[in-house]
Amino acid sequence: MTTYQALHYVYQPARLPATRTLLLLHGTGGDEHDLLPLAAHFGPALNVLSLRGNVLENGMPRFFRRLDVGLFDEEDVIFRTHELVRFVRQLSERAGFDATQLVALGYSNGANMAGALLLLYPELLAGAILWRPMQPLVRHVPAFCTNRHQPVLFQPGSQDPTVQLAASARYAALLKQAGFELKRHNANAGHNLLHDDVEAAVAWFHQHFPTPVLVNS
Repeated sequence: MTTYQALHYVYQPARLPATRTLLLLHGTGGDEHDLLPLAAHFGPALNVLSLRGNVLENGMPRFFRRLDVGLFDEEDVIFRTHELVRFVRQLSERAGFDATQLVALGYSNGANMAGALLLLYPELLAGAILWRPMQPLVRHVPAFCTNRHQPVLFQPGSQDPTVQLAASARYAALLKQAGFELKRHNANAGHNLLHDDVEAAVAWFHQHFPTPVLVNS
């Protein structure tokens, strides 16, 4: 049974001057608090915006509806992606962060929503970390490309029973062809998230988004 609710969020301004905002997108059954402890690993010079999906599957929050395990309602994927972008843009005006400097960090269903942002709004995000991603649009793949060449960290699990490696390879190739600077890092894991995933993501993040050096005047 699928029901719907309003989007909930937590917004934490950076403790140091920041230009970028880390957009946290949880997995099925999670909420806006799930990934917050991991955000601290990325440093104090980041705003943090964590969303809770507003689609409830048997009471479990998700970011869009699915018809079965691994089978997405692609019309709902498109609708919810547009809805989320409107929400984030409106929130950016109220909270005062730059919506063009969002770096999405998503796990599982959250990674798939981040992927939908890449496909439908290819120049919106400044970058993305996709933990255990699955291509969110297969029947309705838009014509998309980016001139920003944003970095994307693509981290599938080599033993993930929910995503075929061949499908992951096709998805990664699709993002590369669209102009994203994609780095693939296969985790020696199933669908579960490992400490190694976090370490690899933090190293990748600081490579592409170094912390600004403050100069005393």
